[in-house]
This record gives sequence, structure tokens and C-alpha cells, in this order.
Amino acid sequence: MSEYIKSELNAYRRKLLQLRLIGVDSNRIGFGNLSIRDGTTNNFYITGSATGGMPELALADCTRVVAYDFKRNWLRCEGSAIASSESLTHAAVYESDAKAGAVIHCHDSKLWAALLNQAPTSSKAVEYGTPEMAYEVTRLFKITNVQQRRIFVMAGHEGGIVAFGRDLEGAFAILMREQKENEKASQE
Repeated sequence: MSEYIKSELNAYRRKLLQLRLIGVDSNRIGFGNLSIRDGTTNNFYITGSATGGMPELALADCTRVVAYDFKRNWLRCEGSAIASSESLTHAAVYESDAKAGAVIHCHDSKLWAALLNQAPTSSKAVEYGTPEMAYEVTRLFKITNVQQRRIFVMAGHEGGIVAFGRDLEGAFAILMREQKENEKASQE
């Protein structure tokens, strides 16, 4: 992983940590993850499992996903970190949208509740971190406006929201726009 990718991941992780969109829950379990596509392939760098609360990531805290298979619930990675359980979800976004260069999976209960069934929303029956979620993401790309909206809600994962863009700046901007619109609507 290049220093540029590491610095980009850390820059946006700091912003997300400050906003408490990623972090550590009351059970001391890390939540939230980010990924960046590796060039024009469907390979990508993703933050490691349980790194959500770490203030700064080292190269060893990320892994490069170089192959995956939804059906077999299988990943091949390069690096010492254990890939996030949401890696197949990220892979499904990259596979479905050639222009997506970065994905953010975060948690925001208020925004989640506001966007639930208002933005593209996965089936409540589909659990996060499963091959079914990867298939569900693919389905959302086929039947909703998720490619234009660049955000979706994980109905079966309370608080779980996924935003994506050409880069982390774009994915983060989508999240901030949705938060701002939600705050404005709740004040009216």
C-alpha cells in the first residue's frame, strides 16, 4: 500500500472518528471501515477488522483484497491484517460501479432511521458481513437509484450506512450532504 493511500485512509478516518461515525461501541467492539480501490481493478485496500477505534492506522492495519467469491464467502488478501467482515459488501460496490473508487461503511442511528426506506435500503432479513449482503448490494444496483444516490442503508444492521464515491473525499461528501439534509428536515 502506498503512503498516499495510507494517508488518505487516515485523513478520512480521523474525520469519521471525530464525528463518531466509526469507533468503538460500549462492548469495546470496533465499528466502521473504509476502502480504496486499487487502480482500475476490483482489488482494493480495506481497513482491518476491529480497527474502527484506532486513532491512526499503520500499513499493517490494512489489507489488500485481491480476490473474492461471494458464493463461497471467501477472500484472498495480501497483508497481515484480518480484512473487515464487510469486505464482500465493499467488493460488491466496486463490482457494480466501475466509477466507485472508495467506500465508507459507518454508523449513525439518527441518519439511518431517517434514510431507512427513503434511500436505497437492503432487506431487513439480510445480515451484514455475509455473502447475502454482497448479493443484496448487487440487487440494489439493479433495481434502485443507488448508483446516482451513492448511499444505501443496511436495514438489518441498525445504524449501518454505506456511502461511496470516486474517492474518499466524494464518499465523505455524500455522507455530510445526507447528514445536513437530515438535520435541516428535522428542524422544519
